[in-house]
Amino acid sequence: MTYPWEVLPKISSFILELGETLSEEEYEKVGENVWIAKSATVAPTAYINGPAIIGKDAEVRHCAFIRGNAIVGEGAVVGNSTELKNVILFNKVQVPHYNYVGDSVLGYKSHMGAGSITSNVKSDKTLVTVKTPKGAIETGLKKFGAMLGDEVEVGCGSVLNPGTVVGSHTNIYPLSMVREFVPAGSIYKKTWRSNREIRKINIDSRNSLVYHCIKSIVQIYKTIFDEEE
Repeated sequence: MTYPWEVLPKISSFILELGETLSEEEYEKVGENVWIAKSATVAPTAYINGPAIIGKDAEVRHCAFIRGNAIVGEGAVVGNSTELKNVILFNKVQVPHYNYVGDSVLGYKSHMGAGSITSNVKSDKTLVTVKTPKGAIETGLKKFGAMLGDEVEVGCGSVLNPGTVVGSHTNIYPLSMVREFVPAGSIYKKTWRSNREIRKINIDSRNSLVYHCIKSIVQIYKTIFDEEE
C-alpha cells in the first residue's frame, strides 16, 4: 500500500480473518462475526453489528451504534450516541460524545470532541480527492472520511470533510471545517465563516435591503460634507 486510506475497502475481510485467530480465553464471539474482549465493557443499550472486534479494556457506552466493519482498539472509548461504520480506532482512541466516524482511521490516543464528525461522502457523490500542498491525490473512493495521526485533538463541533488527513499531535480548534491535509504538530483553526464565504456574502448583499440602506446613508453623509465645503 502507498496511502493509509487504501485499507478502507479491506477492513471487513481483515476482521473476518483476524477474528478467527483471537484467543477464546480473551475474546468471546457474540452473534455473527462480532468478537468482544472479555475485559471490555459494553452497555446493554449499545448495538454492535458485525463484522467487528472490540479490543481489551475498551468501553462501548449507552446507545452507541456500531454499524459494522469496525475495529475498536484496546482501551478505546465509543461514547453515548456515537456511530461507527467501516473504521479502525487504534488503542486509546476516544470518540465519547455524539460523534459520527465513517470510513476513517483514527490513530493512537486521538480524541474527537463532543459533536465532531467525519463527513465521508461528497455532496455531489464524486470520488474523493486528498488536497495536499503538492496537489490533489485521487483516492478512487466514493466514501472516505478522515485519517488522523496519533494523539490528534479534534475540537467540539468540528467537521472533517471527505478526504481530510491530519498529521500526528495536531490540535483542531472547535467548530473548525477541515477539508485538506494538515501537517503534523499543527494548530488548525478555520470556522464556517471562512474568507471565501464572507466575500460571497458581501457580493450577494448588493441586492439586499441592507445594502441599499447603507448606500442611502453614505449618500446623505456625502451631501452634508459637500454643503459644508
